[in-house]
Amino acid sequence: MLQEYKRILVVDDEENARVALSKILTHDGYMVSSAGNGLEALNFLRSNDVELIITDLNMPEMNGLMFLRELKRSYPASKVIMITAYGEVESYLEAITLGAFEYINKPVKYDDLKKVIDKISKAA
Repeated sequence: MLQEYKRILVVDDEENARVALSKILTHDGYMVSSAGNGLEALNFLRSNDVELIITDLNMPEMNGLMFLRELKRSYPASKVIMITAYGEVESYLEAITLGAFEYINKPVKYDDLKKVIDKISKAA
């Protein structure tokens, strides 16, 4: 059964993490696209709609906070989950202030991620 948030964009420079998360989400009924960094994601979003974006914090070229800032400027209604292996209070506060719905530390536990996705769906 497809979820309310059917189309998800996964943004992560670590290919293994991006592919693994995409496979799990696809198996759960989501239509998943992916991008290797924030610039690639913004280019993708110019011609594709998604309901939810899951993005890494630390990426080359454009990190997750820079991406989130640009994303909210161009697509203010975007729902974003920030993930990171380097959880720090400062980046957490900035991500939430910039409009991230949630901030999850890596390694991502799928059950925890699913709860956040469900919470976002109910908040919409």
